[in-house]
Amino acid sequence: MDQPHYEKSALDTHLTPGRKPVLELLLARPQALDTVFLAEEAPGLGEVIGKCRELGVRFRKVRRQDLDRMYPGNHQGVVARLRGRQLVELDQLIALAAQSPFPLILALDQVQDPGNVGTLARTLLALGGAGLLFPKDRTAFIGPAAAKAAAGALDSLPLCQVVNLARALDACAEAGMMIYGSGTGPQSQSLFSAQLSFPAVLVLGNEDKGMRPNVGKRCTEMLSIPMRGGFDSLNVAQAGAMIMTEMLRQRL
Repeated sequence: MDQPHYEKSALDTHLTPGRKPVLELLLARPQALDTVFLAEEAPGLGEVIGKCRELGVRFRKVRRQDLDRMYPGNHQGVVARLRGRQLVELDQLIALAAQSPFPLILALDQVQDPGNVGTLARTLLALGGAGLLFPKDRTAFIGPAAAKAAAGALDSLPLCQVVNLARALDACAEAGMMIYGSGTGPQSQSLFSAQLSFPAVLVLGNEDKGMRPNVGKRCTEMLSIPMRGGFDSLNVAQAGAMIMTEMLRQRL
């Protein structure tokens, strides 16, 4: 059997591993899938194969070692190759936000854990947000690990990569968007008492260092989550989910 054609430098951002993420992609955006690779003799793949046949998506059975080489992590015997994620320009993302039922752009300032990026993308998509904004440097690789945590969200959500996040936030503000950040400083306001306005950008900072000062200066208001249980902080994906949910509640 021919080995699957795979060039890491060209395709490693376009792979989604795992049975549930691939099934969700098949149901949501089958047209985005190029090929679904399945490990030979792997049990429990009937549903994936059935959906591929039903939706006309090409699939191939390959040797387990070939699939392991394609994606060295826990792929559960299934890896989908996408046609390629399309990045949007900043002005496009701003325009999309203005038309979105939940007009929120999520900006990530050097968030470096791909699992956090994927989880935040999935939350944003589930709530109906407009898209994801992130800097080119020092951001988690938007590859298979992020794709697995996102369970297909990165392939359905507009993504915008910029060279300078601070300048991108300036452009958002000039377009009439409110810029909110997550923080715990003395100038921050409780998330649950803040009166939020839309369209908006929510900026989340690095897992360890938080938001860079030059980015924080662009925030109209800093939002904090009241802590009553003895902790002083939350994981960035947890905090982001809580803030976005409260923002949607106010929007509705």
